[in-house]
Amino acid sequence: MMKKKAKFLLKTLVLFFVLIQTGAAYSQKVITIDVNESINPATEEFISQAITAGEKSNSECVLINLNTPGGLLTSTRNIVTRIFDAKVPVVVYVSPSGARAGSAGVFITMAANIAAMAPGTNIGAAHPVSSRGGGDAVLNEKIVNDAAAFIRSIAEKRGRNAMWAEDAVRMSVSIPETEAIAENVVNLIADNVKDLMKKIDGLTVETSEGEVTLHTANAEFENIEMGFFQKVLSRISDPNIAYILMMLGFLGLVFELFNPGAILPGIIGVICLILAFYTMSSLPVNYAAIALIIFGIVLYLLEIKVVSHGMLAIGGTVSVILGSMFLFRTSSTGDVANLSWTVIITTSLVTLLFFLFIVGMGLRAQRMRPSVGEMVQKTGVALSNIGETGTVRIQGVTWNAVSTGGVIRKGSEIMVTGQKGLTLQVSAFDEANKNQQS
Repeated sequence: MMKKKAKFLLKTLVLFFVLIQTGAAYSQKVITIDVNESINPATEEFISQAITAGEKSNSECVLINLNTPGGLLTSTRNIVTRIFDAKVPVVVYVSPSGARAGSAGVFITMAANIAAMAPGTNIGAAHPVSSRGGGDAVLNEKIVNDAAAFIRSIAEKRGRNAMWAEDAVRMSVSIPETEAIAENVVNLIADNVKDLMKKIDGLTVETSEGEVTLHTANAEFENIEMGFFQKVLSRISDPNIAYILMMLGFLGLVFELFNPGAILPGIIGVICLILAFYTMSSLPVNYAAIALIIFGIVLYLLEIKVVSHGMLAIGGTVSVILGSMFLFRTSSTGDVANLSWTVIITTSLVTLLFFLFIVGMGLRAQRMRPSVGEMVQKTGVALSNIGETGTVRIQGVTWNAVSTGGVIRKGSEIMVTGQKGLTLQVSAFDEANKNQQS
């Protein structure tokens, strides 16, 4: 009797554990994110956020669908460190077909617990390249050596081909997914995410808290998207966008200075400059280049004020172009940023035209503004109620005015009867006519 009870209890316990395991297999979750832009502080924060979410929810793994041309090495180092410190397995999947893991993407892919690629993708070309080439040869060599050592340590930690990884940095080699498998650069090729989850099911990987066996065959997916401000930061982290924002900011402030009271250009200018400098704080900026750009704008302003037969404008254009060329440099951390020549030339020409035509026309209009003495007997409209103070508009120009009679209502037609300094003395048009006739 006792034996039967013991067998029944054993069977019940076995069944109980089987049900628990089965239920667990069907209740597992995978956090997924899509990284389809360059690697920058915004993507760094986004990836870290996804890993944290995976750790808090005890997910089977965090899946990063990666398609990137590269990015900042500083942000890449931080991402690699976060992946190594993760308590949850991190899977990087270079996808979809046609995608690539270039430059910084190579470091991130090789740092993953499991690296996979979709058919028709490629990985490689991780050599740090200066935005304008040349530069300090000793510094460039140090950066390459440092990046090579970094990627070699990543490959060795994950048991991948360290020699190929170093060649990707030193010689910019790039290979498709089939060669990546043959060269032991990635773990597997998967047609899609579901195929990937089936292939990695049952694999055991090493995390910061020890070995973990994946159960992903029937896992549910929870996709995390970039927040609005992360998307904005990611977009403006493009050096070309940061450069354009900076130039728009300068032009907006200059326009406000020459047209006091316009307000909107000044507000837009300040916002653009704040966004530009916030972005540039994470980029390798050459402050001497910014000084050249500002000097070029000063020369444009002088061209408007001083007759130089175009020499100041030419000097300003050269200064702006030179400053734009050297705006971003190779930093000691290996970060590089590229400015498109199309953006440089287009922005420089727009800046030149802005100063020569728009600001120039505004200053010429101010010079053509009639003197107060010439305004007597001119007619206009009251822009406000006019008593001891007020404003009027005459021939498209706004003046301060005082009434020589009673209060003149807003919108009334007025006539200038005299002057007091830079303030017009005005009367209601009908009253002024009566006085003249009498």
